[in-house]
Amino acid sequence: MTTDCTACPLRRQSFFDEMTQDELDKTKRFKSGELAVDPGTPILMEGSNAPQLYTALRGMGLRYKTLPDGNRQVVNFIFPGDFIGLQAGMLGEMGHSVEATTHMTLCVFDRGDFFDFFRSSTSRAFDVTWLAATEEHFLGETLTTVGQRDALTSVAWALVRMFQRGDALGMVQNGTMPFPFKQQDIADALGLSLVHTNKTLARLRERQLAVWSDGALKIHDLGALAEVADLELEALRTRPLI
Repeated sequence: MTTDCTACPLRRQSFFDEMTQDELDKTKRFKSGELAVDPGTPILMEGSNAPQLYTALRGMGLRYKTLPDGNRQVVNFIFPGDFIGLQAGMLGEMGHSVEATTHMTLCVFDRGDFFDFFRSSTSRAFDVTWLAATEEHFLGETLTTVGQRDALTSVAWALVRMFQRGDALGMVQNGTMPFPFKQQDIADALGLSLVHTNKTLARLRERQLAVWSDGALKIHDLGALAEVADLELEALRTRPLI
């Protein structure tokens, strides 16, 4: 059964900005349905001219680029509430691929209605622009991490950032959040080898800062882990929900 936007479980999370009734009505008209996908399912492919845009309603996934030699560069990790496919919506084709890591439910939007959505609501158009700007900012921070931080600092940075996101979404219970990714995914995101990533995670575990096992991430002291990551902990800004 398709989730009515009025009863969307994500809207109950304080992490997302409240919508006016008019914004909610426009979003309901923009939504064309829902799509359920299994783990490992490609959602969007690099170079494709996809006719749909999506919001991750449930589940988690990956954005990545495939190199000519078959290796991957993970661009970002998808959490519930993320808007997917904006590149195709604006540029006509995807610059990266998107794949489900877990079972996912996606809200589906027709790309053909995208610009009407912009024209009919300046506030919703600003929200999409804000999401794009935030993504650009995060990619800049990621590039700095890959280029300038050592392995220990890089892995700690990634774990802090994703733990903060999970916590904002109500996914953390007793210091533990679901973390269904593979060590190879983190390695591909940070430009590290799998062996180096494994050893770095072991160092964090030995220092009793973070333990990642059996699809769950437990952080014992987020402040101490942030110090290793050379980060100042700040509350995440609320974000729009499309």
